[in-house]
Amino acid sequence: MSNLDKDLLLYAVTDRKNLGQTEFLTSIKQALAGGVTCLQLREKNLSREAFSAEAYAVKQLCQEAQVPFIINDSLEVALDCQADGLHVGQEDLQKSDFYQQIPSDMILGVSVQNVAQAKEAQAKGANYLGVGTIFPTQTKTDAVRVSRQTLAEICQAVNIPVVAIGGIDEDNMENLAGTGIAGLAIVNAIFGAPEIEKQSHKLKALAVKTVFTSRSVNLPPVLSIAGSDSSGGAGIQADIKAIMANDGFAMTAITAMTAQNTQGVTAIIESSPEFLQAQIATVFTDIYPLAIKVGMVPSPELMQVIAQELSLYQANNVVLDPVMVATSGAQLMKSETLDALKALARQATLITPNIDEAQILAEMEIRNATDMEVAAQKLTQELGCAVLVKGGHLVNDANDVFAQGNQVLWLNGQKINNSNTHGTGCTLSSAIAANLAHGEDLIPAIQNAKKYLSGILASQLDLGLGSGPMNHGYLLK
Repeated sequence: MSNLDKDLLLYAVTDRKNLGQTEFLTSIKQALAGGVTCLQLREKNLSREAFSAEAYAVKQLCQEAQVPFIINDSLEVALDCQADGLHVGQEDLQKSDFYQQIPSDMILGVSVQNVAQAKEAQAKGANYLGVGTIFPTQTKTDAVRVSRQTLAEICQAVNIPVVAIGGIDEDNMENLAGTGIAGLAIVNAIFGAPEIEKQSHKLKALAVKTVFTSRSVNLPPVLSIAGSDSSGGAGIQADIKAIMANDGFAMTAITAMTAQNTQGVTAIIESSPEFLQAQIATVFTDIYPLAIKVGMVPSPELMQVIAQELSLYQANNVVLDPVMVATSGAQLMKSETLDALKALARQATLITPNIDEAQILAEMEIRNATDMEVAAQKLTQELGCAVLVKGGHLVNDANDVFAQGNQVLWLNGQKINNSNTHGTGCTLSSAIAANLAHGEDLIPAIQNAKKYLSGILASQLDLGLGSGPMNHGYLLK
């Protein structure tokens, strides 16, 4: 991906209707602070002198933010303020030969609506294309619409970056995933928002999601939100290994640091809510995860932060492993966290409680397979997500019960005779998340993760004086 591709990701276009004179620069500062990656200044009714003066002030803000500054239509103003680039429409090209007039070091963007125009613009020297109008828009009510199919055909026909424009907002931009675009040009959804900085921040994450999904990726990113295990067998460390072993790119947001080994947990230091929020936000606004695994979250405040951020960034494929007690028996979650945990579970795709955790969540004793089914059905009805109640803690088998809506299904597994099971829950949930990130359906994702876990346990790694860790990379030679 070129630098220009990255710069065009969240392409903000100013609109005088949404920017009052006194707050004009303030609004642009807020957009830049929120993560806008390119800014186009559009003015239709100013004199050249007034436009140039305004452009110079905006250019200073863009330079401070290290964001390319583009002038709409006016080469004279672009030259006056030494802008980074110029964007012109098809009507402007009829009036003047911008291809010959623009300096060689200035970026040239051209609006197109079909493949023929796109190829011509590229051949004559355009550096990027603006394609639209994609959706109905308030700024150009009479504009000709460009279909998603045509947008995709244009992306295929040229080898310069393509930016989609026209009526794009947080509710419709994901419809453009898979078209091959490099970025999204947005007007009203940024500058018409009551909180411009916050809205820009959110839109940047969704733009990353949309554009990233447009690209073929063999190593899909997966975010683990969990605690750190200093002995490396469970928690974040196990998650990273499991995600990578299942061909995912592992990223992390750490909820707590633990002093832990195979015999127990001796100390826990929680992340602050502010720090956890910052970790999650920086991931989503740069490398959007295609799946999220949530593990140990020790407090209700941290649970609420996670729920808030996953909702804000419209996260998909959320696998929640409700870690309450370590394999060694140590308590990892405050008792008052349960209500917050259930609230988070309502945003999840799947939760993966073991027998002990399912008993707490479902508020019932589980003594046999029938009880497992009842608990799974109760939880899926209460929480609205899929539920996998893991049977490994019943010692006689490794069969798990899956429930979603009215469906109840047993997913059988091989019981491996191995007392070293530190991190099995973390590993299974992370492998499921990695499989979902690859586009697998939920049940195959679980089945393949169970096979992976069985292989790990069968490799019989033996470390530590207690319930030891597993060899996540057993397939590596």
